[in-house]
Amino acid sequence: MVLVINLRKNKKVLLVILAIMALLFFSIFAIRRLFPLKYKGLIIEKSEAYGLDPAFVCAIIRAESRFNPNAVSHKGARGLMQVMEPTAYWAAEEIGLVGFDYSQMFEPETNIEVGCWYLANLNAQFGDTKVSLAAYNAGSGNVEKWLLDPSYSKDGKSLSYIPFKETRGYVKKIGIYEKIYGYLIRFL
Repeated sequence: MVLVINLRKNKKVLLVILAIMALLFFSIFAIRRLFPLKYKGLIIEKSEAYGLDPAFVCAIIRAESRFNPNAVSHKGARGLMQVMEPTAYWAAEEIGLVGFDYSQMFEPETNIEVGCWYLANLNAQFGDTKVSLAAYNAGSGNVEKWLLDPSYSKDGKSLSYIPFKETRGYVKKIGIYEKIYGYLIRFL
């Protein structure tokens, strides 16, 4: 009788362990589905070359294109990091990409390099990641105006309020995604 009770307890423990393992497996599967991590090597290489956190770059790619290298926005931005044509040509010239054509924005390596260069350029211009991120989304001209307005910036260097609802949401979303990708890059 004691042996039967122990087997029943062991079956329950085994079922609980199997249920936990299944939950972990499906959780990891769901996280990978919601937060893909394609081009990890390229992202790490290019982000580090431009002094950026790879998790930050992954967060932007997730928000901009969901890791689809062929993505095109309604405004014509292309590729993983959704780079606009004038920005792409400017960056390509600065980086030294000889014979650059805007169609290359569909190539992951070129797109990530151009996007990382542009982010690093914004960081150098604004000196604040949140402000640079707002500029990436809303344009540096808008951000320069906001920094001059005391209702948006108390010190002319950081933003206390972002007037565009889309950009406010974008900056918050990237912050959340960056934390998630920080874990994914390290542990998966």
